[in-house]
Amino acid sequence: MATANKNLSDYDINSIPNAANMVFGIVVSEWNENITKGLLEGAYSTLVKHGAREDNIMVQFVPGAFELPLGAQTLFEKKNVDAVICLGSVIQGETKHFDFVCYGAALGIKDVALKYNKPCIFGVLTDNTLQQAIDRSGGKHGNKGDEAAITAIKMVAFQKES
Repeated sequence: MATANKNLSDYDINSIPNAANMVFGIVVSEWNENITKGLLEGAYSTLVKHGAREDNIMVQFVPGAFELPLGAQTLFEKKNVDAVICLGSVIQGETKHFDFVCYGAALGIKDVALKYNKPCIFGVLTDNTLQQAIDRSGGKHGNKGDEAAITAIKMVAFQKES
């Protein structure tokens, strides 16, 4: 959904199903907390805006983006959630660490979704600079957390209707 000069928080409000009977987990990376806090605020408020009850939203923190898949898997195993939203921020550094963390997080989140046959949403920013992350976590490009929450709602509705 995200492209250059696009606000991630722009969407057709009428196209979003009601989330009143849905249960969500949100797993948030503590690394780059100044960014992930904004992602969490966006995802949480978007879920509530579309009818999710606050007592049906469980938030758990993990050390970093690489740990998001295990956090999501744990929520699917221990809690009765319809979907898990994984939120993180990885910012390019001087080494290949960025590539390994991004690849591991993306592949792991996909694997968890397929293992549990439930939506496991990739809400991880993979930016080249801190400014890009700021712009996508509540700045001029909106909030990737909003986008992740909308995706979770739509996917839960899709599975319930199918």
